[in-house]
Amino acid sequence: MSSADTPASRPLTQWTQSAIAGWDRFWFTPAAPHTLSLIRILAGGMLLYTHLVWALDLMNFLGPNAWITADVSRELHSDSYAWSYLWYVESPAVIWTLHVLALAVFALFTAGCATRITSVLAFLITVSYSHRLIGAQSGLDQVNAMRAMYLMIGASGAAYSVDSWLAKRHNHWLLPKEQPAVSTNLAIRLIQLHMCVIYLFGGIGKLRGDMWWDGSALWYSAANLEYQSLNITWLGRSPILVATLSHVTMFWETFYCATIWPRWTRPITLALAFAVHGGIALSLGMITFGLMMIFGNLAFVSPEFTRRMVSRITRQAQTVLRSLPSSTSAKLPRPANADHGRHVNLKSASHTDGTGTVVCQSLYKPSCFTISNVFMTFAWYAHLKELNTKPWHCRRHCVGAWPYLNTSSKFQPIASAAQHSNWDNSRFYKR
Repeated sequence: MSSADTPASRPLTQWTQSAIAGWDRFWFTPAAPHTLSLIRILAGGMLLYTHLVWALDLMNFLGPNAWITADVSRELHSDSYAWSYLWYVESPAVIWTLHVLALAVFALFTAGCATRITSVLAFLITVSYSHRLIGAQSGLDQVNAMRAMYLMIGASGAAYSVDSWLAKRHNHWLLPKEQPAVSTNLAIRLIQLHMCVIYLFGGIGKLRGDMWWDGSALWYSAANLEYQSLNITWLGRSPILVATLSHVTMFWETFYCATIWPRWTRPITLALAFAVHGGIALSLGMITFGLMMIFGNLAFVSPEFTRRMVSRITRQAQTVLRSLPSSTSAKLPRPANADHGRHVNLKSASHTDGTGTVVCQSLYKPSCFTISNVFMTFAWYAHLKELNTKPWHCRRHCVGAWPYLNTSSKFQPIASAAQHSNWDNSRFYKR
């Protein structure tokens, strides 16, 4: 018997094998693409927005006489491996052309069009702008670059994208299929770990400050007029509340990397993340940064939950759209008690509401039924055009009293006259 098979070494061997198997499961288990694709839409939209903002004063940021010129920017990065194609461009026309192309790439990436190509281009463009605009960037730009890098690694266009729509009709290597993939799980895990690192160092930095220990940090943030976008200084009326919120924030951020993994503490940790970053976005004026951090926390949401929520929201949106008033070109609904079986003589196509009031009367008496159909079609179209100029409450009433031309080319009343006894129909049909 070898020394590796001795009873004393078996627990260690089993533990090593279990650790290796767990490592493989963590990184290389295929994952569904729904969560990563949702992050692509949200982060891609933020990339498009943040780079669109540069266009408001593009030449002062990237032009030949910019506040920080290309030579100065390149010199500031001389001791690093940074690179930017914007260092080698000085012509305003070329800069504007490259900027418009960059915005087009971000738009295509957000829509999920050719994501295997646009994701790589989006990452290179984001990093190039970050390196060129040194001195004008913030934490948002760093988070944007991080998110773009991991979205480039995974199959972020496998769901909720133009690629997924095309993949159902064509089989091509550029079109990722909506199925579990190892690269998707790898990208999600990298985002998760990076979020843990960000929060860990942020928490350690807070632990070094006295204001977080004495509970006054939140008050100084709320009272800082430089960042204040929503007045929450009313919190100062309750020092205990301010201290509690400060300590909870410090504890949450420091131990985020530990509490986010267990299933029973993950919902609480994510709820606090939404509350903290939502508060930063609303009250401290950092809406874009707060939203990007919330988007990063979505990496801890399971793909199945994301798929169910997106499907539910889609169904609700479709229900709302169907409940809106239909356009005049759409087929108008018939009342439930419409008399569709009784044909009306064209030469006496009139009916009353039982009191002698004429609800609808045909003013045309053609000798040919085909000519009648054509005339009625134009009359129906003219009536719709008139309805389009009336208030909705008028349209809702007068539609029911107008004859409907069905597919069998028979002239039929759309509703019984008894329903419309309280109408003043003369106002609806005056020309």
